[in-house]
Amino acid sequence: MRPIVMGLAVAALSAPAAAQAPATPEQLAQARAAVGDTVARPQSLVLADVPRATGKARALLNGRDLAGWHPWLGYPDPSVTYRDRPGATPIGTTRDTAGDFAIRPIDGRPALWVKGETWGALVHDADLRDYHLRLQYRWGAKRWAPRLGQPPNNGLLYHTHGTPGAVFGTWQPSVEFEIMQGSTGMAVAVGRDVRLRTTAALDPSLVSPPVRYRQDGRPVEIVNGTLIWNVENARDAEKPAGQWNTLDLYVLGDRAVHVVNGVPVMVVEGLATVDAAGKRTALTHGSVQLQSEGAETWFRDITVEPIDRLPRVVAKK
Repeated sequence: MRPIVMGLAVAALSAPAAAQAPATPEQLAQARAAVGDTVARPQSLVLADVPRATGKARALLNGRDLAGWHPWLGYPDPSVTYRDRPGATPIGTTRDTAGDFAIRPIDGRPALWVKGETWGALVHDADLRDYHLRLQYRWGAKRWAPRLGQPPNNGLLYHTHGTPGAVFGTWQPSVEFEIMQGSTGMAVAVGRDVRLRTTAALDPSLVSPPVRYRQDGRPVEIVNGTLIWNVENARDAEKPAGQWNTLDLYVLGDRAVHVVNGVPVMVVEGLATVDAAGKRTALTHGSVQLQSEGAETWFRDITVEPIDRLPRVVAKK
């Protein structure tokens, strides 16, 4: 997900053009106020004490059909997605989605195909807590407006709750394990009611927000609609286009670890929702969503198993 942020408000503009723009001097100043002047370099981290499953693994894809998964589609023209007044109605569940999501063969095996042309998501019906989720993904060849010429983009959204289409008419509120070329593992707050915390440092080379996960960085809270609506991964661990990548998501209560091809790239905690009165409630469970957001994507081997602790993440010396 790439909403547009100008200053501290989501702009009433379509996302793609501004989302890839360098941070402005004002945004850099705001980021420095939040995380300090120390510039983050991509950090090499490793997993330690990886937890063993406390129960049987469950496959979320059966390899035959999309049983257990429910589609939702956003606007017919995705370029209006991030506008305050899109002037359109989400497609939702009013059309057949066999041309958007399907089980198809690739590399000699069945996989979940996501076309990506119309933005939306597949939402699984399981309410998950305290788990290790693993999946493999690879990019397809097709890209669609309004993200033509931009990095292919998708996402694994977890602790999903609330109403379909509540976020920009397209997604349900959740926490995002970003899947985007160069940024896979980034943490994003999907929805204005979602909160999560991590540690970060300044990285002026990034598009706004210019902040990157750093294990020894300053504590920050990620809030959609503010400058820090996401925090970039510790480093890019994605494989070259055309190869399968493995994602591991470890979730325990209101904490999570994002792992890309065996490399931990993000640690978040304090996952929560905040109501209109400002009351904070820990976000400890929910379903998962796989996004459709402008790039053809393939998913396979989606499994989940219960755990009772998180792995440790250690910085290489």
